[in-house]
Amino acid sequence: MKKVVISVVATLVVLVCMAQLGLLEIFGIHGISFHTDKKEDDPSASGFEAYTDIQTGISYRFRAKGDYFYIYKDGEWQQMFMRGVNIGATEPGLFPGDLTISYETYYRWFGYISDMNCNCIRVYTLMPPQFYQALRDFNSKAANELYLYQGIWVNEDDIERLSDAYAENEKILNDFTADAINLVNVIHGNAKIAETAGEAYGTYIADVSQWMAGWVIGIEWEPNFVINTDKQHPDKKDYDGEYLYTQTASPFEAFLCRVGDAMIKHETENYSFQIPFAFSNWITTDPLVHPNEPHVDEDKATVNIENVKCRNFGAGMFASYHIYPYYPDSLNYQLDYLEYVDEEGNVNTYLAYLEDLKLAHTIPIIVAEFGIPTSRGMGHESVMGYNQGMVDETEQGRMLIDMLESIHDAKYAGGIVFTWQDEWFKRTWNNVMFDIADRRPYWSNIQTTEQCFGILSFDPGKESMACYVDGDISEWKDIAPTVTTNQGSLYIKSDERYLYMMIDAADYDFENDTLIIPINTISEQGNTKAAEYNAEFDEAADFLIYINGKDNSHIFVDRYYDAFNYYFLESKMLTDIKSEENASQKDSGMFDIMRLCYGYNLTVKGTGEVVPDKAYETGKLRYGNSNPGSEDYKSLSDFCYKDGKLEIRIPWQLLNVMDPSSKQQISDFWKTQVISAQSYESFDLGFAYRSSDAERLTVSLNGNYEYGGWNTPSWHERLKPSYYELKGYFAKYTEEK
Repeated sequence: MKKVVISVVATLVVLVCMAQLGLLEIFGIHGISFHTDKKEDDPSASGFEAYTDIQTGISYRFRAKGDYFYIYKDGEWQQMFMRGVNIGATEPGLFPGDLTISYETYYRWFGYISDMNCNCIRVYTLMPPQFYQALRDFNSKAANELYLYQGIWVNEDDIERLSDAYAENEKILNDFTADAINLVNVIHGNAKIAETAGEAYGTYIADVSQWMAGWVIGIEWEPNFVINTDKQHPDKKDYDGEYLYTQTASPFEAFLCRVGDAMIKHETENYSFQIPFAFSNWITTDPLVHPNEPHVDEDKATVNIENVKCRNFGAGMFASYHIYPYYPDSLNYQLDYLEYVDEEGNVNTYLAYLEDLKLAHTIPIIVAEFGIPTSRGMGHESVMGYNQGMVDETEQGRMLIDMLESIHDAKYAGGIVFTWQDEWFKRTWNNVMFDIADRRPYWSNIQTTEQCFGILSFDPGKESMACYVDGDISEWKDIAPTVTTNQGSLYIKSDERYLYMMIDAADYDFENDTLIIPINTISEQGNTKAAEYNAEFDEAADFLIYINGKDNSHIFVDRYYDAFNYYFLESKMLTDIKSEENASQKDSGMFDIMRLCYGYNLTVKGTGEVVPDKAYETGKLRYGNSNPGSEDYKSLSDFCYKDGKLEIRIPWQLLNVMDPSSKQQISDFWKTQVISAQSYESFDLGFAYRSSDAERLTVSLNGNYEYGGWNTPSWHERLKPSYYELKGYFAKYTEEK
């Protein structure tokens, strides 16, 4: 039958009459395509093509079936491999609840993402009206449309407080359902959301339903929340809805089923429209058994979408998971995964897990989150080398491509990169104690893995950073020296991410000389000598920068001021690493390496293997070119030398600064017996170098650096090299049907 393009209402009237007369079956008609009439406020003139079930009059443009998603286009269902990015809610200076990103910014970002050859984006919760307006306007003109996966958040404070989906007269269930129904109205451009602190609100008139590829509702479920809900309500296993129903489900799965059924029912009855549907999930609550998982919490609860079935729902259900290569630890220790070798001959525990999970599902699966952060700090290690942090920006792109290849090879429906933009407000488990929670958005902590997952970087400075460590000293031409000696001059500047230094010393031999920079950051403590490095100072120093060629350069910390030693070792939080002797002694003359924890002692289930506590030297300085515009750009570079000029950048946290914007540092924890903050005004420092380590250096800390704090950070956008890596890779899918 030829496709007819007429108004939906007229089409349905005719078809309903035919159904009543019993003519549909005679003619073999079960569905028909149509173009919708557009609302007056919609700038798109042509409408969109969708599929209508003749029996029910319900339309849908996307469906999840078999292994993949399909879009109804040119009168037929066309298979798609979904590829895209998650989009967060912040820019620098913003917390997630601020929600003030502009229409123009969203529109520009959609352009970047579309040009990267993505075909989808995902958001986690209700976004402000300008987000949907920008998406509608962009897609109405774009050659490469972006399809939306819309999430629905659950109040985590309620989860922590109640730990039961049905507690307080089903508060979490009712709030979750109300938010779901509101979001249905939002994406159909038919909602007015009242103002609530920390949440998006306003009048929503932009109908983006035609670009909705799927609902992904919920969050990464906390295992105890799942278990307690099941334990408290054993009588709530069954739910028989009009569109979703349970089959051998748990009470928690029945809770999800109830929310999903209410949501689909509202959209079907009010808009005669359906969208593919999924519940958010992650490895921690997947349906698999992990025989070698060291942590009980990571394998004690299960949320299995297969126990929720659908009917009267042509758009179909799919499964959604967040899957990273380095967490949980079962990905590093599960024996059968470690034996899995891919076509390139490499151990690929990521692909092994994907294939294992695929066997547990009968519906399409999308990896709604996978990512690699480009932070300087590292939070978890992968047996594949795909670590959570300490990854160069170019390598980030290559690792993401490799993971997406695995996702594709395992016949998943697609993968969505976490995340589009870096997020300055984020924290990470292994250094969260060393910053100030309500000041995080105002500076860029490159040591924090969670801040650096983005493909789009927010770099300090309105147009460029204060300095690029690349050997080009043009940024220093208007800066007066902070220290001048008979050996040369030292210059200092800073921004929201680093403290920068440049040494101009004509006789300095980078290949053979040893250069040291003692820094005094906090009064009434520090070392007046560095016994191991044959140096003494006229003022106590808390840190010592040691430059001895490309491969043996570090920043060291006074043992008394070693926050890692105090927090992790003196407290016995880590027991496999010996705490430093005489750490509470002032002016010991000892400077120690700076470390970061990336794993606690664990015992592997099933094998009994004991894995000790993990920490690495985060104060080791890397040589290279940090200028993104250079061909030899290395994003993790800390120092560079050229023509007698040495440039160095030190992350604020490696100076025990808890917040550079309000000028607060870690206080004397031996005195206060806790990690806490105190204000500082300035730093004193000096420098000297020598050709022989037998020569004793006497350094005067006669330079003083002081800067002004800020409450509004300066920043600019920069596409990381990973953007271009992904753009080239995604291009291979643009011609696929």
